[in-house]
Amino acid sequence: MSIGSAINCPVIRWIEADQEKSACWRSESGTPPPKRVVIADDRMTADTAYRLASEGTALLWRGDFQNARQLLQAMTRRANEKPRGRKNKKTPATLTEAFNLHRLAQSQRARTLGLLLIPFNADHSIPLRRAPDARQACIEAYGAATEAQPYVASLRGLQGIIGAYEWRKNGVEIPALGARIHPHYGVFAPIRGEYIGLVNEAPLPELTGTHSVAFDIGTGTGVLAAVLARRGIKHVVATDQDQRALACARENIARLNLAAQVEVVQADLFPEGRAALVVCNPPWLPARPSSPLEHAIFDPESRMLRGFLHGLAAHLEIGGEGWLILSDLAEHLGLRTRAELLAAIDAAGLQVLGKIDVKPHHPRVSDTSDPLHAARAAELTSLWRLTAK
Repeated sequence: MSIGSAINCPVIRWIEADQEKSACWRSESGTPPPKRVVIADDRMTADTAYRLASEGTALLWRGDFQNARQLLQAMTRRANEKPRGRKNKKTPATLTEAFNLHRLAQSQRARTLGLLLIPFNADHSIPLRRAPDARQACIEAYGAATEAQPYVASLRGLQGIIGAYEWRKNGVEIPALGARIHPHYGVFAPIRGEYIGLVNEAPLPELTGTHSVAFDIGTGTGVLAAVLARRGIKHVVATDQDQRALACARENIARLNLAAQVEVVQADLFPEGRAALVVCNPPWLPARPSSPLEHAIFDPESRMLRGFLHGLAAHLEIGGEGWLILSDLAEHLGLRTRAELLAAIDAAGLQVLGKIDVKPHHPRVSDTSDPLHAARAAELTSLWRLTAK
């Protein structure tokens, strides 16, 4: 898999059979190519593989693909084991400390498990025994390459691509729509239905009866725009900055036969004009994402939340409402206070008309082994009804 000098991608290099070799490097999280690479095959034990990966050495697999998959499972079990000989380990004093430690541990775990690498041909096929045909999944994740070249990527990353491909094919059932939404790779799947239920059940502003226009800010898969259209809003403008999200939303809207009502546009938060209803479901936690998909969960310094609040009044018709969909998990984790949220609402020239709460019902709520269980058990998801002062 040696590549000439005309490489226009990040490059991973290694020694194999006493020759220096190289290939393009693909990493969805944007991590640089590992500097230390060794060749691994079916003879390598899980203990050796995990030790090398923990030390930052990447393992380029040359054996049977299914054996690589089993090796990754064994490495995952080792990564999930609690450290031995640390009985006196200090318990985090606060949920904020527990959250930060949890994020650090998850980051280290992902970095270690991401160092089991596999080769790909230029057409996305995998030159390993018993390898699956993942070409279509890779094409939908990466797009059709204009200058296709062989590359190397993590096995864990491939599993994510294949899993996303299955999500896209099968879709996510949305009771509020009586239909399925099909998320694309890199676009957050609407699997937490409580926020969709809030948008489906909250009373529409009276103004929508005469001025039936709504904006869906940061539309993602387009699910909330579709819900608003199904509720009778005649013109919904759905915005996003991410190209994958825009393509995903357009495909879902077309699939649901709502293209006559929903317009999907690229915009930094707001489109031009004003609306009777502006809906936004920003990332709920003010922390730095470690991968593109985490941008749907983590919002550094609450930038999207503050941007939405700051621009809302200027995009509302007189008598219109802004619906802010937000979990209070950040408050329970000590990442943001209720007073800070209310102050941001007030500073944006907005007032609260009301708030509708719902208790999440995802599996983590009842998982007592989760280090953040106390916060998740207390969490509420809310629809804040806002209007200009």
